[in-house]
Amino acid sequence: MNSSKIKEQGGKAIFAGTAGICILAVIAIFVFIILQSIPALSKIGFTDFLFGTKWNPDANDIYANDLVGKYGILNMIVGTVFSTIGALAVGGTLGYFTAVYLAFFCKGKLKKIINTMVNLLAGIPSVIYGFFAIKAVMKLFNWMSPTGNATGLFMTSLILGIMILPTVTSLTKTSLEAVPKSYYEGALALGATHEHAVFKTMVPAAKSGIKAALILGIGRALGETMAVVMVAGNSPQIPDGLFESFRTLTANIVLEMSYAGEVQMGALFSTGAVLLVFVAVINILMGFVKTGGQKTKSKKSLPLWDKITSKINFGKIGKIACFVSAVFAGIFLVSLVVYILIMGLPHITGQLLFGEFEYGGEISILPSIVATLMTILLSIVIAIPLGIATAIFLNEYTKKGSRFISIIRSAVDILSGVPSIVYGLFGAITFVVLLGGSYSILAGSLTISIMLLPTVIRSTEESLKSVPDSFREGSLALGAGKLRTIFKVVLPSAMPGIIAAVILSIGRVVSESAPFMFTMGASIKPMPDGYMSSGTTLAVALYKLSSENLHTNEAYATACILIVIVLALNLLAEWVGKKLEKKLNGETNGIRTKHKRKAS
Repeated sequence: MNSSKIKEQGGKAIFAGTAGICILAVIAIFVFIILQSIPALSKIGFTDFLFGTKWNPDANDIYANDLVGKYGILNMIVGTVFSTIGALAVGGTLGYFTAVYLAFFCKGKLKKIINTMVNLLAGIPSVIYGFFAIKAVMKLFNWMSPTGNATGLFMTSLILGIMILPTVTSLTKTSLEAVPKSYYEGALALGATHEHAVFKTMVPAAKSGIKAALILGIGRALGETMAVVMVAGNSPQIPDGLFESFRTLTANIVLEMSYAGEVQMGALFSTGAVLLVFVAVINILMGFVKTGGQKTKSKKSLPLWDKITSKINFGKIGKIACFVSAVFAGIFLVSLVVYILIMGLPHITGQLLFGEFEYGGEISILPSIVATLMTILLSIVIAIPLGIATAIFLNEYTKKGSRFISIIRSAVDILSGVPSIVYGLFGAITFVVLLGGSYSILAGSLTISIMLLPTVIRSTEESLKSVPDSFREGSLALGAGKLRTIFKVVLPSAMPGIIAAVILSIGRVVSESAPFMFTMGASIKPMPDGYMSSGTTLAVALYKLSSENLHTNEAYATACILIVIVLALNLLAEWVGKKLEKKLNGETNGIRTKHKRKAS
């Protein structure tokens, strides 16, 4: 075997090895969480844990060989299901109609503006959603609550619904735009109006993609932590009204992990295991939807119902609903950004940004800024090469029907659906323990690196797919090997998309908070000495400042800084994506022009 073949085989082996890391990560997360849960479940009892309605932990855990305290999570399972249904009712409905509006009723600059707004909503950190809800949105609905406090199921469903709206909108829009235009043209040719063709022909043709979007929205709502903690009220009871305090599974973990006893901590890990079961169910549903499911028999027409509905112009009603949904999304985004800027800008001071932090003294977020930058740097150094190598293997070395490829893609899907709080638990029992048992920026960086992999892989793979095959064929025809073609032709052509993936990853690091609370620490700390020091990121600092109610002005200022950073990163990523599209279109058109000239 000559040296070139050795390089080719070695390169493929390295790419396959990095792709295998995704599989190992999924296995490790499930195994470690479950193993950590078994001792506590053996003492509590599986039935009492899953179907018990009392959560009353005791610091002593066990006294005289008897379990002290109650560890039933049924109330929190019900609360999680209720809030997810409420979020789907809000975000699923608004997201669906917004997507239809963008796909079929909105054109020109307005379409670009609304698309940008939806993307920006997706990038806003959950802790800012929660902060905005308790400081502004809740005041609009306090009058509706018998107690004068709007915390509870209604507020949680509303905020979660807004948070899943971008996911539902973007995926539904993609599915609608993928339906062949011939369907629409055929409906018009048969005499249908534009609205009738959209809602009776195009939408039903995209129903599998719409279902997938709603399922992913459910996954996002199930895994949300920080915003829910801030607006749900957090009493471990089943809510019997829209304004009754309740607690979700994710909130239960983040609220009690810092002071949990041995059995209580095991019960919290078991709660994480339940969340993983939810993730597995969601992935099974996604697979079912993608394969089309089982065909159902068509329902017989009901004459009375047909007579009633024939007099209702659903097309016009749907068009109005689409417009209202899009306007609502825009108003919410503008309100959130403007409110945070107005309340935060006056309180951004030199002391806050550059002052020295002292316990009990004036607040400075400089240590949090430094800790955030350190985390970004290390996590990008780890996640970007691994993600790019995995994407190269999936896109450039894919074989149809390959079992290994399908397993890798399933692993990436699972990683993207694992709640951030579960990543935090995994980081706490692996990286924190391996690094000596203390919180550290290194442990947080390693944890978030695994979280970033699905984002990097998917963004890079889409960029690689957008590179025309003629580029590869031309390079191979000139005698270059596959490995050389990838590094000299394919990757440079996809570089704008890879840069966009890096920017999105930076935004994800800045936005996350729950994983860092379990790996880096949850209290605001002085300047870190290095990667083995503990620290708090900006998002965690905002959560601590807002939850204490002692530093409201500093919390507003921190939220202002955070939202400006995140919005800037998302706009930058969108700009880079547009550059990629123009570059590839220009290069493709250039190649076509050259071919035409040669032919003439």
